[in-house]
Amino acid sequence: MQKQVVIYLHGFNSSPDSFKAVQTKAFFSRYYPDIELVIPHLALTPLAAWLQIELITQQYAAHKLGFIGSSLGGFFATLLANKYDANAVLINPAVEPHLLIDSLVGEYTNPYTGAVHQVEARHGEELKSLQFSEVAQPHKFWVLLQQGDETLDYKLAMDCYRGGRLTIEPLGDHSFVGFNRYLNAIVEFLFKNRP
Repeated sequence: MQKQVVIYLHGFNSSPDSFKAVQTKAFFSRYYPDIELVIPHLALTPLAAWLQIELITQQYAAHKLGFIGSSLGGFFATLLANKYDANAVLINPAVEPHLLIDSLVGEYTNPYTGAVHQVEARHGEELKSLQFSEVAQPHKFWVLLQQGDETLDYKLAMDCYRGGRLTIEPLGDHSFVGFNRYLNAIVEFLFKNRP
């Protein structure tokens, strides 16, 4: 049987030690130890992160892949799902992140690692160069959205992934409150409903 691999991509200024990532690791370890879960610590700039993600994904290309992406990680997961014909679950995903750069320019400290980095206008150009024009197969995406997201407008993702599976909850926030409620269903979506 083909090995199953889930690649989890965290969001901007986050890490594999984020609350959702830790919950995901614990869940897979307990209930799906046969599925390999890969949670890379992504590079700080968009193009470097994308090259890193592509390299990691190529190492698992012979396996059955599934992607989970949160926020900016959801943007990257969309690119990968399109490229590798895989299913993806996106949590409050960024749809056109290059449009947000002007409001994000400045210095950031990663709350998990303490690393300090700068967001610069050129990072918007990097993101623009990666922007997907369409979601080729919407049925391969399950998008989890909370209307209380204080960072991104959930309606943009709702429009972008129309035709896919959408779960839209009232209230909540950008982290997606109660994400762990969906972990079992996420595994089902990534692998068990595929031929």
